[in-house]
Amino acid sequence: MTAVVVPLPIPAPGVGGAADRPWYARLVRGREADAPWVRPALLALLVGTGALYIWGLGASGWANSFYAAAVQAGTESWKAFFFGSSDAGNSITVDKTPAALWVMGLSARIFGVNAWSILIPQALEGVATVGVLYLAIRRRFPAWAGLLGGAVLALTPVAALMFRFNNPDALLVLLLTVAAYAVLRAQESGATRWLVLAGACVGVGFLAKMLQAFLVVPVLAAVYLLLAPVGWWQRVRQLLSSGLALLVAGGWWVAIVELWPESSRPYIGGSQHNSILELTLGYNGLGRLNGDETGSVGGGGPRGRGWGATGWDRMFSAEMGGQISWLLPAALILLVVGLWSTRRAPRTDPARAALVLWGGWLLGTGLTFSYMAGIFHAYYTIALAPAIAALVAMGAALLWERRRMVRAAAVAALTVAVSAWWSHHLLGRTPDWHPWLRHAVLIGGVVGALGVFAVALTALRGLAPVAAGVSAVALLAGPAGYTWATVTTAQRGSIPSAGPAGAGFGRGFPGGPGGFGGPRGFPGVPPGQAPGGQVPGGQPGAEAQVFPGAPDGAGRTRGQRPGMGDGTAPQDGGGTARRPGGGMGGLLNGSTPGKEVVAALKRDAGRYTWVAASVGSNSASGYQLATGDPVMPIGGFNGSDPSPTLDEFRKLVRNGRIHYFIGGGLDGMRGMGGGNTAQEIATWVERTFTATTVDGVTLYDLTAPEGNVTDESSPNA
Repeated sequence: MTAVVVPLPIPAPGVGGAADRPWYARLVRGREADAPWVRPALLALLVGTGALYIWGLGASGWANSFYAAAVQAGTESWKAFFFGSSDAGNSITVDKTPAALWVMGLSARIFGVNAWSILIPQALEGVATVGVLYLAIRRRFPAWAGLLGGAVLALTPVAALMFRFNNPDALLVLLLTVAAYAVLRAQESGATRWLVLAGACVGVGFLAKMLQAFLVVPVLAAVYLLLAPVGWWQRVRQLLSSGLALLVAGGWWVAIVELWPESSRPYIGGSQHNSILELTLGYNGLGRLNGDETGSVGGGGPRGRGWGATGWDRMFSAEMGGQISWLLPAALILLVVGLWSTRRAPRTDPARAALVLWGGWLLGTGLTFSYMAGIFHAYYTIALAPAIAALVAMGAALLWERRRMVRAAAVAALTVAVSAWWSHHLLGRTPDWHPWLRHAVLIGGVVGALGVFAVALTALRGLAPVAAGVSAVALLAGPAGYTWATVTTAQRGSIPSAGPAGAGFGRGFPGGPGGFGGPRGFPGVPPGQAPGGQVPGGQPGAEAQVFPGAPDGAGRTRGQRPGMGDGTAPQDGGGTARRPGGGMGGLLNGSTPGKEVVAALKRDAGRYTWVAASVGSNSASGYQLATGDPVMPIGGFNGSDPSPTLDEFRKLVRNGRIHYFIGGGLDGMRGMGGGNTAQEIATWVERTFTATTVDGVTLYDLTAPEGNVTDESSPNA
């Protein structure tokens, strides 16, 4: 493969008198320089992605009730909206910056608080991401390559999972994809405005998921600094302008929060000292890399063990592989092919710049994920999906242009064969789930690989499209199957996972199948159990049930303590969900209160700032969503934040601002580090007030006569 073939130049938008046509004609037909099928195919891709991501969305109910409760709070209080508070009483924030909540919150304010108003914005962000990726690829490569990249992204299981879920990752990935597109536009022309847009997008991405947004910054800056078609010092000045845009877009909110008096704002959840800077640099910053995250669930374990074994192969592991790695081998092979093919191109060659950008994104973010010793969940890998999709599409375009060259055909055949083998291996991890599919993928991959190679050796070059089509279908069948299993299954809890049941670890927590155990879980804990002997998400002996209408084998666990919830009861939209995504004594699961409990909490609700208080944000979230009234999450997400202190809680009780205390929720806090205020508050309440049981839930009426606090001694006195 000695010849250098650069992709054919793509006509600039608007060429051919397109501006003279009506807007609806331009929408349907697209650019006149394009083939007639291009725009309809793009519209079909976007509509199909939207249908895939929105279909049956209501079955997931509140999805992650932790964030859903914060959205609900934001519809009741603009202060809660601005800070990202977990409750409208503004006791504590979520442990992230709130940009993703703002999008969902605006939708909920307009359309009401329900599953659809919260989740549809996430799905639309997924459609937008597919569209932006198409545009980014299309500027350098043929339209079909852009369509292929968009399809690969849309059918990536973890992408389908997170674009149908209410975690911040959906907005983050959209913003970073737009930033990459803007940098590529700037690299073409040297226009400062595109760099400023890129910086602003990364800054807003920081407001969605903090420092994770910065993982792509080095490669975005390097692409422009080294490959832009303007002078060196001009590039430096432009990058400084982009950095300023990033600082302003991401820093204004942080500055306001830091300058706002602590006494009149909510406590910063996830921090131990009520500081957004501590949260940014510690729990959600360096702690993610070195594992030193005070107060985290499962924290404090040996490096590389508490959250799964680290290493270069982490993305291929049983927990991560089925989420993201289907075409990861192909992306890596095609990255090398692309860089080799463009090695002699001019410094400013746009095709090579695109390869460097997406390749740097994949390697930088992928290696960070592979070796970070702190909190890590399989769904984080959605951040790799745009880069993998882009590299597969661009590499396929480069090899297609060289399809008559034997060495290029051999590389293409090898890529197809390796990818089919890996897909077959991943499908083999769920041997009881449609076993025919893994064999069909392997056979199709072998046939496609042989066909691709044979086209270059024989005169049957007219069969090249057939061989390419067979290869594409074979390689997309596996992830498409897992994606279909994902979208036909209700997803709830704090730690969702894509694919059919048993597709990997990650069923609620790191560890062996089922969530815990083995060398990837907690030391000394049997496989499939949480500390204390619980099945993740339930009590010992929890039974599995199947979600109606879900693919074969899609199960869930149930059997938690009454009141703590298992994440599986019908929620706002009905349906029984699998994968509570919890464990740790229910600390990671949203509560699912019954009608009697809801009625008790709503009684005289207008007289109180908080109708109840409960340990942990997930426990509180279920009660808050069920009642529509604020419930104080003592200790924040992990129950380990020192908010409120015992003295602060006593004062609120004396002032009649909290009606009930909901018992339970302390089991999962053992060994997590952080503050002990939740235990102190629970102990004081238990010693001071009388417990009653309503629908299996332990309630303490903090306004009852026996609740008049006279004991001012310490809770351990």
